[in-house]
Amino acid sequence: MGNKLYVGGLPYSVTEGKLQEIFSAHGTVESANVISDKFTGQSRGFGFVEMSSSNEAKKAIESLNGTQLDGRTLTVNEAKPMARRDNGGGGGRDGGRNRW
Repeated sequence: MGNKLYVGGLPYSVTEGKLQEIFSAHGTVESANVISDKFTGQSRGFGFVEMSSSNEAKKAIESLNGTQLDGRTLTVNEAKPMARRDNGGGGGRDGGRNRW
């Protein structure tokens, strides 16, 4: 098991400091990130927490998954590696491919 956790169902008002505070009760938090919309800056309702060991990460999952925070149910599990995006860039109606 890895040390990086996915945290879903976050209230939109939760800050990175609050996220760190919640998880620090279950071990040492290496980092806590709340994901924000790149255009509005508003929280997207999820984030990532990195614990210092896999045992602490497991303990945090067992303790926090399914609990309530400000009326929302948290989903806490091991973060999966980010999927590779192969959209090729480009733009226009034809997806950036010229059809001459």
